[in-house]
Amino acid sequence: MPNEGYLDKSVHWKVRTGQIDFAEPTHDQVADAILEIGVATAVGRRLGSGKEADVYLCRDGGRLIAVKVYRQYRTAHRGGGAIKLESMGQRAVREFELLTYAFQGGAKVPRPFERVENMFSMQYLGTPDDAAPMLQHAVLEDPEPFLAATVAGVEGLAEAGIVHSDLSPFNILVHDGAPWFIDLAAGVRVDRLGWPPWARLTEALRSLQNGLRSLERYFRRYGLTIDSDDTIRRVRTQIDRFGVSDLG
Repeated sequence: MPNEGYLDKSVHWKVRTGQIDFAEPTHDQVADAILEIGVATAVGRRLGSGKEADVYLCRDGGRLIAVKVYRQYRTAHRGGGAIKLESMGQRAVREFELLTYAFQGGAKVPRPFERVENMFSMQYLGTPDDAAPMLQHAVLEDPEPFLAATVAGVEGLAEAGIVHSDLSPFNILVHDGAPWFIDLAAGVRVDRLGWPPWARLTEALRSLQNGLRSLERYFRRYGLTIDSDDTIRRVRTQIDRFGVSDLG
């Protein structure tokens, strides 16, 4: 089950006895951990680095995959105490769950493969030589249909029960001429609401509103605009069947 404890007994033992190294691991150390844990059979270069995790190009037998590794030992970027092992592992659990729900719901996201402890493997987007670029760094030859596909992708995520709460040109990859949504770590799942439902729906719709503004700033370079109100209205219809959200 996705929510079972993610750390095995040997890791817990190292934490309790003080035999775990809290220094930033090197590339070779990360590669050894990926191979030891069994989510890949070979580890290549690092594809990207975020606030809490790094993504590596790996191979699983004859298949290229991407492996996302949440950092267990790095302290918070804005100061403060060290990030706890369990906290970072649970973030990996949560993102893998959301990625799985999105993929199973037909959204345009990388296919998830396997999660173990603080890392998980997924579909690699790109060629052996070059990873698919972020939308922020891409030059679109035909931006208008790409914009339409992006908006449709946002609605596809909502149909799968997820609102991407950090939607931006940095979290969309351009692969085979289509937008692919990544980094669902902070996504909001809206198909099974907790209590009170209006709070989560309102949070999701406000996050979407901010994300659409970010995308609109990007597409302005092509002289295009996004009808955010219409998009939010359609998404709201999908996820708020009982009219409980209070977003104006």
